[in-house]
Amino acid sequence: MCDLAEIYHIYDYKQLSPLKIAVFSIGLNEESRIKMKMSGQKFPINTLLLAGIQDRLSMSLWFKTEDGQKGKNRPKLVTDIINKPKEKTDRKIRFHSGEDFEKYRQQLFQKGGGS
Repeated sequence: MCDLAEIYHIYDYKQLSPLKIAVFSIGLNEESRIKMKMSGQKFPINTLLLAGIQDRLSMSLWFKTEDGQKGKNRPKLVTDIINKPKEKTDRKIRFHSGEDFEKYRQQLFQKGGGS
């Protein structure tokens, strides 16, 4: 909603209909937070292009070194770092009964994990 306030000076978007909000959102530029979120982008395209240029330059320079000739100490690529997906912890818990669930729930509360 910051994009709407920044570009259109809409501070209370709830006063507008969802259709109007959608129309305003479509009119935002490609680097707006709303459009980037909708397209799944983490960074603006300019940032990705600059990172790619930097990576190519560092690789070109590295290839000219002794390490580059031997394939050692390869530089880390900025594009790999910024595009690295977040590691998700796969925490699926299965309970065989309601009793098992309640026991686990009580353990969480005792540890301070519940609200």
